[in-house]
Amino acid sequence: MGGEELELELRPADAGLLESEDVPLTIAFEDEHLLVVDKPAGVVVHPAPGHGAGTLVHGLLGRVAGGEFAERPGIVHRLDRDTSGLLVVARSEEAYRALQRAVRRRELERRYKALVRGQPRSWRGRIDAPIGRDRADPTRQSLDTDSPRDAVTHFEVERLLKAHALLDVRLETGRTHQIRVHLAAIGLPVVGDRVYGVPDPELERQFLHAWRLAFSHPLTGDPVEVESPLPGDLQSALSRFAS
Repeated sequence: MGGEELELELRPADAGLLESEDVPLTIAFEDEHLLVVDKPAGVVVHPAPGHGAGTLVHGLLGRVAGGEFAERPGIVHRLDRDTSGLLVVARSEEAYRALQRAVRRRELERRYKALVRGQPRSWRGRIDAPIGRDRADPTRQSLDTDSPRDAVTHFEVERLLKAHALLDVRLETGRTHQIRVHLAAIGLPVVGDRVYGVPDPELERQFLHAWRLAFSHPLTGDPVEVESPLPGDLQSALSRFAS
């Protein structure tokens, strides 16, 4: 009919030729169905154009499975390359499908620490603003988009600093770059974020850490609650802004 919008995701040419690599990863929880990985900053979750090696998937080959894409076995949600912290990965097709359902139903509690420039007008808030590819720059996500998708972010103030605030952020949805875009939209850009936030010469990445992941085990029903301490580089940055 004309006028339709198509969105394509390029797959790496060597998607079917993955080989196991030694990637620095910490396993925070593991059983026969799934595992929770504490991903360091700088590691891409799965292969993509420009990132054909050294990904989290390469480090987990042989231990994860499930899903329709050979280059991302077991991956049900993602973290940005320069965001550290926790994500859950499936070890079988059954676990993958169950985790996908939990994500769709918003049954995963995903909490982040974010240091922002500025101070919120209230101690807690809810940002309900659809996001999608930016109209002017398709490499960015934005509220100014022709392809909006529901996006909801909750935040609470954990600590007020002189000109900054440390926030505890909870995702209700999980759109690409959601926290960074939403916080920038309300005048609280993330420190160290070179795309949507405030670059910092002493911090090589955005101050964003997925510190808590909690959910009911999709196969056993048992509660799974995992927490990750703030990495050293973010601890140093927080101390610097607090002094």
